[in-house]
Amino acid sequence: MPRDVGTPNTTQCLVAGGLAGMAVDTALYPLDTIKTRLQARGGFLRSGGFRGIYSGLSSAIIGSSPGAAMFFLTYEQTKSTLAHLPASQLPLAHMLAASLGEIAACLVRVPTEVLKQRLQAQQHRGLAAAARATYAMEGLSGFYRGYLTQVVREIPFTCIQFPMYEHMKVAWARRARRELRAWEAAVCGSVAGAAAAAVTTPLDVVKTRVMLSQRGTGLAEYSGIWQTLMRIAREEGPRALFSGIVPRTVWIGIGGFVFLGSYEQAKATLMANSVFSNA
Repeated sequence: MPRDVGTPNTTQCLVAGGLAGMAVDTALYPLDTIKTRLQARGGFLRSGGFRGIYSGLSSAIIGSSPGAAMFFLTYEQTKSTLAHLPASQLPLAHMLAASLGEIAACLVRVPTEVLKQRLQAQQHRGLAAAARATYAMEGLSGFYRGYLTQVVREIPFTCIQFPMYEHMKVAWARRARRELRAWEAAVCGSVAGAAAAAVTTPLDVVKTRVMLSQRGTGLAEYSGIWQTLMRIAREEGPRALFSGIVPRTVWIGIGGFVFLGSYEQAKATLMANSVFSNA
């Protein structure tokens, strides 16, 4: 049976999660840009094609570490609180922990995501210009445009990914009769992430359209999850709801490997060396 290494403390969650988020967002950014441009109203070429493939990277870097840290801090603490539940209820505990983690992470992640996607779609030149334009047109609320949409996208995603991820880790560890290595946990994360990404692509398309639309700019404005979903299906056909599914699935499949593998490795290293042990 695998050895129980315990629950990481607050600082270990913040550091491990932050390192994992930074690793993914910088390594796989071009795939994210391609996905965003495929999902934009104007299409891939009108949104920039392969030009400026790293547009918005600075915004992603600013939000990646704190967003990932907030997710894992909330996820691990909630999972620890619910650890007393019987084994049959653990998938529900993992779903709840992941959902609460995403709600917390989105408070940090959404403002940088809004700016990042507008830069990816070539709506602005430079992070400062995007921030000024967003504030001038919509005020502070503009930075949280699509918050609910992102949360609604992330909750089904995490409710698929994390129970699947945790189940695969337990099954593999039992079969191997030892604690999993970081790369093995990463494989579990990759498979779970790719499956969840493919299934939730329509919600990702809706999130992209809502975040890219801006009041007072003449751009097509989308608001409301259901209304946007129906509008895209009506105006562009149901296939448009799966725009970007290939780069999204590949990006999150690879990202799940890097993200969860990096997290498990960083967590194991911090806990083994008793770094920040009293935090």
